Amino acid sequence: MADATDPYAVTADELRQFIERFEQLDAEKKDVADQQKELMAEAKGRGYDTKVMRKVIAMRKRKPDELAEEEAVLELYKSALGMA
Repeated sequence: MADATDPYAVTADELRQFIERFEQLDAEKKDVADQQKELMAEAKGRGYDTKVMRKVIAMRKRKPDELAEEEAVLELYKSALGMA
């Protein structure tokens, strides 16, 4: 039997709760991933370029100053290679 005063005591009920919560979150994550896949398939079916959409989504997650710095360096590199 676990000692209630032991901060590292493991109880079967508490352990089961943590594991079941993790499994539930894992199932929800899979459901969300499936929904995202369906959404992109719908967008592609309507003529959108999903590869570009994913890039835009990734860009929107970043800080504006980090993004601006990367874009400036990209333009510099393209110019140096005669691509601009």
